Amino acid sequence: MIDATGNPQTILLFGGTSEIGLAIVERYLKNAKARVILADLPNAPKRDAAIAQIEAAGAKEVVYLDFDALDTKSHPAVIESAWEQGDVDVAIVAFGILGDAEELWQNQSKAVLTAQINYTAAVSVGVLVGDKMKAQGFGQIIAMSSVAGERVRRSNFVYGSTKAGLDGFYLGLGEALREFGVRVLVIRPGQVRTTTTLEHWKATGAKEAPFTVDKEDVANQAVAAAAKGKELIWAPNPVRYLMAVIRHIPRSIFRKLPL
Repeated sequence: MIDATGNPQTILLFGGTSEIGLAIVERYLKNAKARVILADLPNAPKRDAAIAQIEAAGAKEVVYLDFDALDTKSHPAVIESAWEQGDVDVAIVAFGILGDAEELWQNQSKAVLTAQINYTAAVSVGVLVGDKMKAQGFGQIIAMSSVAGERVRRSNFVYGSTKAGLDGFYLGLGEALREFGVRVLVIRPGQVRTTTTLEHWKATGAKEAPFTVDKEDVANQAVAAAAKGKELIWAPNPVRYLMAVIRHIPRSIFRKLPL
C-alpha cells in the first residue's frame, strides 16, 4: 500500500537489470525505503550487481524473480510470485533489446525476437499487472517507450515499430484502468547515456544526439510525473516540441532527413 505521504511500499521492476529501471527505483528509494522486486533472466550477467545496487540504495528488502520475457506462458506465475507477499504499488516495465538496425530488417529470426521481447512480452506483462492492480484498487505502472516509436524512421524501423506498439498499448491500458484507480505513465526518452547505448555508439560509430540525457534525469522525471498523475512525458521535456514538428513533416521530405 502507498503510504500517507504517497511513497510506494513495494516496487516491481521488469527488466531487473535495466539501468534506467534501476535508476527509477533508486529515485523512489530516496523518498522512502521500500521492498523491491527485480524480475529478470535467472542468468542475467548483471543480476548480482543490480541486487547490490538496490540494497545500497536503501531498500527494505530485495527479491529477485526469474523472468523470461520470451516465455509468456510463465508470466502468470511470475506475477503471482510478485504479489505473494501483498500488493505491489509501482510496477516498472523497462526490458527490451535494441539490436543492429540494418541487420534486423534483413534477418527474420532476429526481427521476430525483437518484436516478441519489446512488444509481445510487454503486452503480456501489462495485461497481468493491470489485472492485479485493478483488483487491489490502486497502483502505478511506468512503461518505458521511446521517441523512436513516435514516428518510425528508416534508420531503425524494426525497433521503432516495436516501441510504437508498446506505446499505444500502455496509453490504452491507462485509459482502461483509470476508472479502477490505477495510473499508467508512458515515458518517451530520446537517447539516454547507459552502458548499452555507449557500447552501441562505439560499435557503430554513431554520435550522441542532441538532447541526450543521463539515466538519472529520466528517473527524476519519471517519479515526479507519476506523483502528479501524468500519463505521458518526454525525456527531456523539450523533445516533445521537436517531435511535434517531426510528426508533421511530409514523408517525401522526412525520408531525406539525416534521422
